[in-house]
Amino acid sequence: MAETLTAPDELETIAPPASASRPTERILPGARMGRAGFLASVSASLDDRRLFVLMPFAMIAGVVIAASQPVERFPLVLAGGAVVLAVALVLSRGNVVAFRALALLSAAWVGTSLLPIHGALFGTPMLGSATYGSYLARVDEILEATASEQKLVISHIEAVGNDGAVDVRRAHVVIDDAAPVSPGDVISGSLRLSPVPGPVFPGQYDTQFESYFEGIGAYGSATRATGVVPSEEIGPARLIDDIRRGISARIDAVLLQPSAGVARAIINGDESEVTDTARTTMATAGIAHVLSVSGLHLSIVAGGTFWILRLLLAGFGPIASRVPVKRIAALGGMGAALFYFAISGGNVAAFRSTLMILLVFGAVLFGRRALTMRNVAIAGLIVVASDPSSVFRPSFQLSFAAVVALVGAYETIRSNRTRDAGLLAHAWGYFKGIVITSLVAGTATVLFSIYHFQQTSPLGVVGNLGTLPLVGFIMMPSAALALLAMPFDLERPFLLAMGWSVDRMLDLAAIVAGWSQHLRAAPLLTPAALLIGLGALCWFAFFKDRWRLLGPVAAVPLVVAFAVDHPPDVLVADTTQAVVVRGATGLELAAGKPQSFALNIWRETLSDPIANPADETCSSGVCSGESTAGFSYVITKSAAAFADACTTANLVIIRAAAPSACATATVIDATALAAHGVHWLRWNDQAKAFEVRTAIPDTERPWRPRP
Repeated sequence: MAETLTAPDELETIAPPASASRPTERILPGARMGRAGFLASVSASLDDRRLFVLMPFAMIAGVVIAASQPVERFPLVLAGGAVVLAVALVLSRGNVVAFRALALLSAAWVGTSLLPIHGALFGTPMLGSATYGSYLARVDEILEATASEQKLVISHIEAVGNDGAVDVRRAHVVIDDAAPVSPGDVISGSLRLSPVPGPVFPGQYDTQFESYFEGIGAYGSATRATGVVPSEEIGPARLIDDIRRGISARIDAVLLQPSAGVARAIINGDESEVTDTARTTMATAGIAHVLSVSGLHLSIVAGGTFWILRLLLAGFGPIASRVPVKRIAALGGMGAALFYFAISGGNVAAFRSTLMILLVFGAVLFGRRALTMRNVAIAGLIVVASDPSSVFRPSFQLSFAAVVALVGAYETIRSNRTRDAGLLAHAWGYFKGIVITSLVAGTATVLFSIYHFQQTSPLGVVGNLGTLPLVGFIMMPSAALALLAMPFDLERPFLLAMGWSVDRMLDLAAIVAGWSQHLRAAPLLTPAALLIGLGALCWFAFFKDRWRLLGPVAAVPLVVAFAVDHPPDVLVADTTQAVVVRGATGLELAAGKPQSFALNIWRETLSDPIANPADETCSSGVCSGESTAGFSYVITKSAAAFADACTTANLVIIRAAAPSACATATVIDATALAAHGVHWLRWNDQAKAFEVRTAIPDTERPWRPRP
């Protein structure tokens, strides 16, 4: 969101109930006064119909409960529960308290039903084992296209000849030897399709879960030359893809890296050419949100269109006197937002922001107040109902938390600065808005950033204060003007202006990132931190007075007490041979290649280099060692060495099916790794036993591949 907290509306106050007289307040003990004030605040929020604000939170809780179940619920159970709740709601209409409680329970029950419904509508069988063959397939989407390779989503996969059929709805494939393709084209060639990989760390991003609800049941790559049969149909997807490609080509013709990659990300949502250095620098400086098309960009584009149209129409007296200028400008802003959303790739953050902007301008059309928590709740309900799996994505959590916090802060500290204030007053209000917006959004999202990315941006306010004026006054206006000028081949000066602002932004980001280099330590958090964060946001959204701050304040000690995690002593990868064990210098590599994908993710997650090889002895395919944590381990591929390992080690890792159980050792074999994915272990020296976590605890859900 790019709204600054400087709207001209007067701050609304909640009047105390008539029964709460000041003399009575003076003689009440402190605890009773606090309780009375809290109950009055609850009553005021309910009277203000703030219960509706809790509906998306209840629905999100239902989605989380449904996803955490070990097995699928029967459809009849979900339908029966819905009928019972509907009847109870009708019967309880005379009891306000019961009706409100049942309304929230109904929203939660709807949430528990969304995943099965979406699975039935959009889910797919998941490929259980690797397969090779010649296939024909239709291109649905181009995820990324560079000079060396194209990442595609394909559907209607048909085997050629006697090659085995693949029973998946769609697949994610990488091809590197074909001509550029567009949505609707048909590709043919030899493909290697594999099961969708699971999480590489317990509790982290679950590719299988996300892929299932996107209808993607396999990952693959081309093994031989791929042919392309262009499609003659011109559908919306192909048209938008052609527009995005044309925009990227024009940007590349004018700008050099790294500004070209950033410009492509900002204008059409294509982050494939953003350099790693630029991405890391912006993340450290707290301005990585500039890369992702979201509320900041959409607000500038749609808001700018609104104000320009309003100014132009109001300048023509005959028109201004006959048509509702403000409403027409609002329609223009809505159109600009929809067009920008279409060419930006349509991620969740952009979808949520577009919804918010449509609701804001819809309120303008009907003469209602635009920025309200009710509009946030409506947008949240639509996003969760249309894509319940997005609840678990960092993009949704970060954007939803930021918007709830910003609108809540706007409700609390709206400015009464008048429109005819001087230039200095407006400038001061703008920069004050940037500071407040950065502080509020940064505070609201810090918990989710730490959990998902193990990083913070302690100087994010400084980074945003230096770069957002560039974004708002030069970068985004230049981008919009460049888009308007492209049909006339006049975009070069506007793109150059945009490139200059991108270069200056990266220069400022590098300075702030240098200051932040040693201030980025973040603790490991358990999934309980996300639940605490959701509860704090729910509390903050419901109240309108000072009591709303109790939720966020209470979240800090709750996270410290119940959600701070400890690092593992052993990590075992499922799809590679990687094993790391705690040694004298931290986690050390005991088996596997030092640069595998799993190891790189573990390094980022744990902030541990995992570079030194573990001190162990290897002979005849059996490696054994002692961890500084106090346990011994054996890694072997031989079933014959298994019996000896059971009697000498606390942990046995065998790359085959274990022939029997161990009486005293913890065993991780190929069967356990295939079923449960990456294993996380921590040694309890007092109990002489391991705490074991797996990346895949729910093997019976439909998004898990079955060999």
